[in-house]
Amino acid sequence: MSPQLYEFHLPLSPEELLKSGGVNQYVVQEILSIRNLQSQLRAFQAAFRTQGPLAMLEHFDTIYSILHHFRSIDPGLKEDTLEFLIKVVSRHSQELPTILDDAALSVSDRSAHLNALKMNCYALIRLLESFETMSSQTSLMDLDLGKGKKARAKTAHGFDWEEERQPILQLLTQLLQLDIRHLWNHSIIEEEFVSLVTGCCYRLLENPTISHQKNRPTREAITRLLGVALTRYNHMLSATVKIIQMLQHFEHLAPVLVAAVSLWATDYGMKSIVGEIVREIGQKCPQELSRDPAGAKGFAAFLTELAERIPAILMSSMCILLDHLDGENYMMRNAVLAAMAEMVLQVLNGDQLEEAARDTRDQFLDTLQAHGHDVNSFVRSRVLQLFTRIVQQKALPLMRFQAVVALAVGRLADKSVLVCKNAIQLLASFLANNPFSCKLSDTDLAGPLQKETQKLKEMRAQRRAAAPSAALDPEEEWEAMLPELKSTLQQLLKLPQEEEEIPEAITNTDTTEDVKTRIHQLLAKASYKQAILVAREAIGHFQESEPFCHMDPEQSEETRFLNLLETVFKGPAASTQNTQGPAGNMGPEQTDCKDKPSVSESGKSQENDELVKQEMLVQYLQDAYSFSLKITEAVSIISKMMYENTTTVVQEVIEFFVMVFQFGVPQALVGVRRMLPLIWSKDPGVREAVLNAYRQLYLNPKGDSARAKAQALIQNLSLLLVDASVGTIQCLEEILCEFVQKDELKPAVTQVLWERAIEKVPCSPLERCSSVMLLGMMARGKPEIVGSNLDTLVSIGLDEKFPQDYRLAQQVCHAIANLSDRRKPSLSKRHPPFRLPQEHRLFERLREVITKGFVHPDPLWIPFKEVAVTLIYQLAEGPEVICAQILQGCAKQALEKLGEKSSTQEGPKDAPMLPTFLLMNLLSLAGDVALQQLVHLEQAVSGELCRRRVLREEQEQKTKDLKEKNASSETTMEEEMGLVGAAADDTEAELIRSICEKELLDGTQVLAAFVPLLLKVCNSPGLYSNPELSAAASLALGKFCMISATFCDSQLRLLFTMLEKSSLPIVRSNLMIATGDLAIRFPNLVDPWTPHLYARLRDPAQQVRRTAGLVMTHLILKDMVKVKGQVSEMAVLLIDPVPQIAALAKNFFNELSHKGNAIYNLLPDIISRLSDPEGGVEEEPFHTIMKQLLSYITKDKQTESLVEKLCPRFRTARTERQYRDLAYCVSQLPLTERGLRKMLDNFDCFGDKLSDESIFSAFLSVVGKLRRGAKPEGKAIIDEFEQKLRVCHTRGLDAVEDLEVGQGGSQRAPSAKKPSTVSKRHQHLASAASSDGDFVTPEPCRIAHRHRNTQQRVSKKKPRIVFSSDESSEEELSAEMTEDETPKKTTPIRRAPPRRHRP
Repeated sequence: MSPQLYEFHLPLSPEELLKSGGVNQYVVQEILSIRNLQSQLRAFQAAFRTQGPLAMLEHFDTIYSILHHFRSIDPGLKEDTLEFLIKVVSRHSQELPTILDDAALSVSDRSAHLNALKMNCYALIRLLESFETMSSQTSLMDLDLGKGKKARAKTAHGFDWEEERQPILQLLTQLLQLDIRHLWNHSIIEEEFVSLVTGCCYRLLENPTISHQKNRPTREAITRLLGVALTRYNHMLSATVKIIQMLQHFEHLAPVLVAAVSLWATDYGMKSIVGEIVREIGQKCPQELSRDPAGAKGFAAFLTELAERIPAILMSSMCILLDHLDGENYMMRNAVLAAMAEMVLQVLNGDQLEEAARDTRDQFLDTLQAHGHDVNSFVRSRVLQLFTRIVQQKALPLMRFQAVVALAVGRLADKSVLVCKNAIQLLASFLANNPFSCKLSDTDLAGPLQKETQKLKEMRAQRRAAAPSAALDPEEEWEAMLPELKSTLQQLLKLPQEEEEIPEAITNTDTTEDVKTRIHQLLAKASYKQAILVAREAIGHFQESEPFCHMDPEQSEETRFLNLLETVFKGPAASTQNTQGPAGNMGPEQTDCKDKPSVSESGKSQENDELVKQEMLVQYLQDAYSFSLKITEAVSIISKMMYENTTTVVQEVIEFFVMVFQFGVPQALVGVRRMLPLIWSKDPGVREAVLNAYRQLYLNPKGDSARAKAQALIQNLSLLLVDASVGTIQCLEEILCEFVQKDELKPAVTQVLWERAIEKVPCSPLERCSSVMLLGMMARGKPEIVGSNLDTLVSIGLDEKFPQDYRLAQQVCHAIANLSDRRKPSLSKRHPPFRLPQEHRLFERLREVITKGFVHPDPLWIPFKEVAVTLIYQLAEGPEVICAQILQGCAKQALEKLGEKSSTQEGPKDAPMLPTFLLMNLLSLAGDVALQQLVHLEQAVSGELCRRRVLREEQEQKTKDLKEKNASSETTMEEEMGLVGAAADDTEAELIRSICEKELLDGTQVLAAFVPLLLKVCNSPGLYSNPELSAAASLALGKFCMISATFCDSQLRLLFTMLEKSSLPIVRSNLMIATGDLAIRFPNLVDPWTPHLYARLRDPAQQVRRTAGLVMTHLILKDMVKVKGQVSEMAVLLIDPVPQIAALAKNFFNELSHKGNAIYNLLPDIISRLSDPEGGVEEEPFHTIMKQLLSYITKDKQTESLVEKLCPRFRTARTERQYRDLAYCVSQLPLTERGLRKMLDNFDCFGDKLSDESIFSAFLSVVGKLRRGAKPEGKAIIDEFEQKLRVCHTRGLDAVEDLEVGQGGSQRAPSAKKPSTVSKRHQHLASAASSDGDFVTPEPCRIAHRHRNTQQRVSKKKPRIVFSSDESSEEELSAEMTEDETPKKTTPIRRAPPRRHRP
């Protein structure tokens, strides 16, 4: 077929070119074989050189064949074909302008060029798509290859397709920019041609790598090509549909398409495409999008980024998107809200907005605020993030500050961690960008606000008093009096004219001005009748004068009078408006009257300006005060979030408190202190956040010089130490130690601290004490800070002045104690521990200060003495000698005082009396020495023995002949050495133990001398009733008991008697700590007394309960006490009225839940004890406790097992209350379908109790929970369970049995088999429980029987012990339990964790 006779139709698929589809339609005649392709391509190239682009008309079959065999042909041929086609299309695009401008172009030539254009473009674009397909497949295969293999593959081809795409796209763009439509009939380009060119662009965009940075030129070329198609070839509708489809299916395209659309809207002027795309997205059904998360994600990302780029263009289409705010898909809601925020930031920002723009901004902000309470946490979080950006860019109107701050404060209580985190960030942004003040103390702002408010009130009052009438407009005043004036006038006109009394008749000397003034004053006073009468007389008196002469006879008399009175009342204003006379006609008085109002009006405007300024000032202060109150509220909430489990939230909280502290919020110091314990966090991120916070707050203070900065730093740190607890001081010490070790504290800080310590610079005693404390903390990081100035420290705190400053002396001892290495001695150490000789001045001064202070009743002497004794044992060689001398000296002084008292007493029969404080000091000192002697033996002496033994063995080993050893003998020797070392360790431990048992408290030792006195005081609370003495004696007894098991065993009865029956909370609290320590040291001795330890958890004193909770927490979690049923006492603390105790109990159960199945094993017994009518708790507290405990049950097996244990208890329960408690516990379990089947199997146990409404409601709640997450196949059993419940509730258990009978044998057969399985399960659990100590529900008769026996036994053995207060009989004053009260059975406690039954 001749080229001029056919027409080339662009095919939808390549195969269409092989079929004849119509008259004169081009058809591919032959698909060439692969071996002929190279020669035919050369023939095409030769024809191109002679015929130009029209050569394609005769050689199209060659290119079609290459495309057909593309996968099989040689890469070189592919590249040659591509290069040649680019050359053909480029040549055609260069020739087309000349051809198109030729007016004499024949129809056949036009048709030939049109066919050549379509063929060339089709071939090039098909080749481009083939290369793109091959490249995509290669990249997928190369994902498993290394980069080296991929690079080698490229080098082998010598062709990088990614670099070839851009020139082709530019060539097509250049072609489309020509006026090629004249090649078509009627100058209308066929849609297929435009689709051919744009289709390749969309296929290139589908490649996931198109979004990579290296492909940016290709993206830009595609955007320009599509931009030309949009502007010149009416491609908008197709582009819109294609973009929507691609967003739904290709996740990577959102940012690429946003860049393209924004470019088309701005550079190409195609703003309407934005509206079309947004309309398509807006018309998407929200329900469909909820089922298509990928599409929703693409639309959301597109809208969000488009709003960032062209918010002004998008804003006109926002109304279309509002329906998605009510849709289920949260990503679409987020996108619409983000778009609104971008418009507020970029378009609707500033004070010069028009009214419509301001309304739009307010609507957007209202929508954002409303979605701060969205049901989805991601939306709430996003809203807070958007408000954070708005606040940071200062785009939030001031009038909305309070509302958005309140929103952020409310979101602090959100269940979502992400929302809480963003709420904290928003509040931090409010602080950093607040327009009020750099210091936001509500107390500081309250004073100025009150002062300025009072000033505003006074200004308003002065203004009202100065011009009460000037405030009213004459026009308004006339309108106000007109109704009453009319009625008065009508009454006067109706009545016959009589002689009315006029207060002052008009005389001949009165002028019209005088009369007008009189009428005006009468009207102002509301004397309307008199004013009318004067006006009537004036009309007759001044018939030729203004305004009385202008009386229109046609008007009614009433109207004439009203007009006259109005003219008179409105005065000069009316006359000025009516008469425009020249100024020269006025007299001097009238001129003055004209000037005065202008002066008064200027003063009035000035007063108005001042009043407006004052109102603005008051409003500003009110806003600042309200803002500071909200921030204060937020601080108290955020401080409670300091110990959240999520690291990021804790870090945000810490950063927030740093900022709050810098803005001077008074409560910020509480948060700064509260973050201190986080320095011990195991999470390095949290620990580093605390260190960074203290760096910002304290290491960079303001100051002109290094010394000024050091002084400010010390002052700030000293404020932290005010009223600080021991724990706070330890945390601060750790932080300072870290700073010192990293050399972050300047030398000037140490210098200023020493100057304050030695009083070189004036400072208060408290400042001096805090300086010594800070020096001691720094000495932990660098001991030489204290070591090089030891004598100076001794002279500072232990000088010979009197009275002694024991607080300073105590801090000096703490600082010096940091010289010693407190860590456990290591066997590998070669050097001996750091010790000072006994004769050192430090110990002389300590001995003297303790001995001299002993006889003076100073409450600070006891804590100082404790620290001093500890220091002596840490640093002194032979500390027992020094402490023995101190004890002897103090005892001697006590005896001397006793002798003085006996010599001064007159009655020979009266026993000599010793001052209480002396006895208290003596016993306290003895207790401290006893405890430190024990610590010294078990740590220092034991460690030193071990160190010396290791050195000795190493020395012996070196002396042996190394040459005689062989490999086998070496191994044997090492084993022998290991055995010898272990045996030696046991020998040394036995030596220390024997010293403690036999020597420390025997008759020859100093400590033994104090035992009788100590026991005398503890056994005689009636004689020695002083609270402080009792506390010191009880603590000392506990310390003495730590030394020897024999002594401890002999005094345990006394200890626990005092623990239970002492009337002093401080004594009970001290003894709780002491018995806790004894339980760790001598567990087998204390084990029988464990119930007495649990009993303190119900102590009436909150101090004792808190101490007991802490002690039992440590003992139970360290497996030093058997976890028995008494742990229910810990559960009762969950509802303690003191929040700290309740938090302690919650923390205990949180930790216990991490110990395997501990809580699961304890739950049945806890439920029994707490629901016991005689010893349990009330119903509401029971619910609170069990809700917390059952929240730790998370495993399905545990849940099912608990159902099997709890349901049979309905049969053994004795009261209605116990039925309700059991039902509540079952309802709180996280039941699954299997758990529900277990409940159905045990339905007979509780079915007869369902008539009770509360029990029925509890089981119905189980049904409700199961329905929420039920699968379709599980709904049948839920329906069956609910039907049984309702039938049983209304008609009883018999009705349920009738219901089961009526359901048919097929349903009864499975349920008939179940009980045997359950009974076997019960037998297995019972046997396991009897062997492992698990809690299993006992049989009902045994429960009742055991309960009665227990009651009788307890009532028989209840001790009756009374503390005597005045009687002196030794027997009556004894406070010990009787012999039958002492527990006899002792159970050895293994330190290994006990086995527990797994459900």
